[in-house]
Amino acid sequence: MKQLLPLVTLALLLFPSCDKNNNEVPAPTSSTVVKVYLHDQPAEYQQVNIDIQEVLIKGYGNNDEIDMADNAGVYNLLDYQNGLDTLLGEITIDYDSISQIRLVLGPNNSVMVDSVLYPMETPSAQQSGLKILINGAVNYVDTLVISLDFDANESVHQLGNGTYQLHPVIHQD
Repeated sequence: MKQLLPLVTLALLLFPSCDKNNNEVPAPTSSTVVKVYLHDQPAEYQQVNIDIQEVLIKGYGNNDEIDMADNAGVYNLLDYQNGLDTLLGEITIDYDSISQIRLVLGPNNSVMVDSVLYPMETPSAQQSGLKILINGAVNYVDTLVISLDFDANESVHQLGNGTYQLHPVIHQD
């Protein structure tokens, strides 16, 4: 009997249970590549320049944010219309799920109207950033592509004193 026990244990280890339907559940991936793209719908302005300094990604249950802004800089949103986009950042993460992406803007935001370039104030985007809720599981995904539609028409506001402010409206596609 003592000699039979090691053989039975070995058989159990070498021959996993069979599934007659051969329905396999995919195994979770250990890491996911996240790519964040930016694009815009047509707008009435000649330029809408946004100074993106950081693209931060945050996982659920994790207070740490990872900066993925490989391509920080000033972007004219109107260059990314009609199917065009640009990659803001790419990173490999080990999260099971993503809770949010945050865009932190710098001070060099502007709008061109009638060939005149006006600075745009961004009341909160330079301090706390623009928070975009993702709320998505990524543990079964090799690559996650997030496409952000920065709606320039809804985001740019002219104030009564002739200055402009940016109140970003971003849709996730």
